[in-house]
Amino acid sequence: MQKSLLFLFAAVLLVTPVLTQAQEETSLEAIEPSVSVPDQFFRGRVIEIVDEGENEAGGYTSFFQEVKVELQSGAEKGQSINIRDEGVAGLTRSQRLQLGDELVIGKFDNAGEIQYYVADRFRLPVSAAILGLFFVAAVVFGSWRGLRSVLGLAVSILILALFIVPQMLEGRDPILITVIGTACIALLSIFLSHGFHRRTAIAFSSTIGILGLAAALAYAFVIWGKLFGLGSEEAFYVQVFPGADINLRGLLLSGIIIGTLGVLDDVTTSQAAAVEEISLANPQLGVKELYSRGLRVGREHIAALVNTLALAYAGASLPLFLLFSLADAQPLWVVLNSELVSEEVIRTLVGSLALILAVPLTTYLAARFLKKKEPEPVL
Repeated sequence: MQKSLLFLFAAVLLVTPVLTQAQEETSLEAIEPSVSVPDQFFRGRVIEIVDEGENEAGGYTSFFQEVKVELQSGAEKGQSINIRDEGVAGLTRSQRLQLGDELVIGKFDNAGEIQYYVADRFRLPVSAAILGLFFVAAVVFGSWRGLRSVLGLAVSILILALFIVPQMLEGRDPILITVIGTACIALLSIFLSHGFHRRTAIAFSSTIGILGLAAALAYAFVIWGKLFGLGSEEAFYVQVFPGADINLRGLLLSGIIIGTLGVLDDVTTSQAAAVEEISLANPQLGVKELYSRGLRVGREHIAALVNTLALAYAGASLPLFLLFSLADAQPLWVVLNSELVSEEVIRTLVGSLALILAVPLTTYLAARFLKKKEPEPVL
């Protein structure tokens, strides 16, 4: 087991220069949209509602507003400007601005005429407050382990932001980049979150093995189902964005692999820990009996997590379900056959298959290598 840990550390040392080089080489200068983009963004605050009213079109009622906004950042800080806000397709009642609302204001040059518009609500303080609450809760209730889990989360986000996404923008193979990136995420986040133990090494080994199998299953199902990664609005924008050269099918596979990893480490680490506790409680159990008892615990975990995974994807796609319910033009079988629905089905089923297969593999490895081992001190 010590040799395995040394191998893992060596892998980190080998991968780190790759991540660093990827960050240095990545440049977005090649992506130059031909469309007009805002020159600057500012923070602003609504200080007066100048005018507001309703628009009627095709039986649909939308709202417009003209507001006075005080700019609170940038070279024009302190200045007041009037902006007419109609949203993208008209404002709904709940979207109307109120006095004191914090906004993101965009400024762009339209054929020599400077124009301002409401780009979005300013939400960073709320996000920062929630992040702070999450950090405090993790440390208070999770103690040292909670802090390490937060560090593991930070590492995962950094690898996604500094390696996987930039490499995809460079036109590299999304599947290869994602496999390398997710392996690094699993390696660093699992050991950071759960410490350096035999059970953690077993969980990591199981995670990597099942992740590779999940990637193969995803590739086979996507090819078999003739999916091309065009089942979402975001994929359309990526495809038409000037200068972007991204394999959309590979992008779909990458999303499936990353999503699968998000739940795999929970299954493997908790299952390895459960088998170790059973072994310590009854050291007389053989490998077969230990595997059998651990598997009974794992089946309960499978039932809960498969449902959790399906509901998580369903929640993310809830507007899509509502849209299909409202649209009566197509029969149900046509809707279910669409690439949009097929992508979600394959995404859910591949993740669920990975979870199911992870339990017996992790249970066997834990029963084989953790039997009659003394508990290790917590790092």
